[in-house]
Amino acid sequence: MRIAFIGLGVMGYPMAGHLAAAGHEMRVFNRSPEKARTWVAEFGGEAAESAALAVSDREAVALCVGNDHDLLQCLTEILPNLPRGGLIIDHTTISARLARDSAVRAREGGLAFVDAPVSGGQTGAQAGTLSVMAGGDEEAFARAEPIMAAYAKAIRRIGGPGSGQLCKMVNQIAIGGMLQGLAEAAHFTARAGLDPDAVYEAISKGAAQSWQMDNRWKTMAASEFDFGFAVDWMRKDLGLVLDEARANGARLEVTALVDQFYAELQAMGGRRWDTSSLAARLEQ
Repeated sequence: MRIAFIGLGVMGYPMAGHLAAAGHEMRVFNRSPEKARTWVAEFGGEAAESAALAVSDREAVALCVGNDHDLLQCLTEILPNLPRGGLIIDHTTISARLARDSAVRAREGGLAFVDAPVSGGQTGAQAGTLSVMAGGDEEAFARAEPIMAAYAKAIRRIGGPGSGQLCKMVNQIAIGGMLQGLAEAAHFTARAGLDPDAVYEAISKGAAQSWQMDNRWKTMAASEFDFGFAVDWMRKDLGLVLDEARANGARLEVTALVDQFYAELQAMGGRRWDTSSLAARLEQ
């Protein structure tokens, strides 16, 4: 297919690469033009000078940008320039309200829109093993699924427009609480004078096991946080979660508390640390 990809950050860069490797005719756009030129040198295709030019003759466009504001800016250029019948796949984590509004705007312009936030981080993007939580009508999802299969191992339509974003919020709620528990467990291990490797071997095959434990326990114990999903991005996501909870009446006491812990990490200079850096706060 003729596909445009907008947003070549730590996630979008390898995701677009998987699409090129799958044989799609790619055109990419990034706000920093040098990143787009580097991508073309590695994967082929072409770089566009704007989002509008990127989608001008495409069948589909995938986006992976920063936040609601970034997506709105992109849609201003995409909606009038993507040919009628085109498909928009948005991998940005945004508010459910904006996802629903975007689907309506796309439909009014003869386009299809799927909100499709992802989980799996930079490692999953590079390996092509992301999990996708999608929202949109069934026809749009059916068109988007084979495209997303180039970089995802698990793709699930949750429901109508916005439901992918709501599912991503559930994901972040679960991760936030889990990471705080894991941080406290690692902190307690150190204060008790236990060998963290021995503790991990003892508990990681039982009820305490999780992806976060398997992938973050050792780096937490070693106070290594210069990698992974940044605290700044987690706070953005949790802000969306808490806004939605205020609207729907959900009680998220632990999530609200963890959000404040991340604010403390930002004040400590950890804005770009991995989300597992909750352990660093306990050592202060």
